[in-house]
Amino acid sequence: MVKDMLWRGMLVGILAAMMATLFAQAVAEPQIDRAIGVEQAHQAHHMDGAMAGDQDEELVSRATQKGAGLFTALALYGAAVGGIFSLVFAYGYGRMGRMGPRSFALLLAGLAFILIVVVPGIKYPQTPPAVGKHETVGIRTAAYFAMIALSIGAAVIAGKVLTALCRSMRGFDAGLLAIGAFVVMVALGQCVLPTVDEVPADFPATLLWNFRVASIGTQLLLWSTIGIGFGWAAERVLVRQQ
Repeated sequence: MVKDMLWRGMLVGILAAMMATLFAQAVAEPQIDRAIGVEQAHQAHHMDGAMAGDQDEELVSRATQKGAGLFTALALYGAAVGGIFSLVFAYGYGRMGRMGPRSFALLLAGLAFILIVVVPGIKYPQTPPAVGKHETVGIRTAAYFAMIALSIGAAVIAGKVLTALCRSMRGFDAGLLAIGAFVVMVALGQCVLPTVDEVPADFPATLLWNFRVASIGTQLLLWSTIGIGFGWAAERVLVRQQ
């Protein structure tokens, strides 16, 4: 069963990536183009006339980044998260009460969206590629992935706390305490991790807001498609094996 779940999860992940790519091209990429335009305008304003034409050529053209590059990156990401999603589904299905495969897949996708996108985004909100210093890319990337690891780790610990508390108190009270433990762990971790804020003071606030909304929308579409699509595929596998 796990093998059937795995390849279906990867296919659903790729399908979700295709849909997210189309959404990103229509909604997110125009915001990136505007942000690059703002950056270029700032550079042109601060450059001397003699240096205005002395700029490094792009290693990858903007058209490639928006087309094949974006699809390839999201397809690889979708296949990876789809495969991992299917493994987590196979492990957890039947362990969280009497939930059907579609309901459990949607619940799992919702949790993944919160833990991987929403919680890390509170500490490190998305910014256009044109924003940020090149020399801090490494530390920003490491801090963001550390935030994702912290979010997932805190959720695992909160789950264990919930299981332990359910033995001695009502499920609702145990759930509130587990959520409280998760919030405390995440808040402490966010205090420890470095703060990164490199958005220029004169960067258009509306443009930044639109980009962040588009980025969250892309991820929401990706995870929604995975949850719905994989739930349907998993149900077919489980019914066939009954």
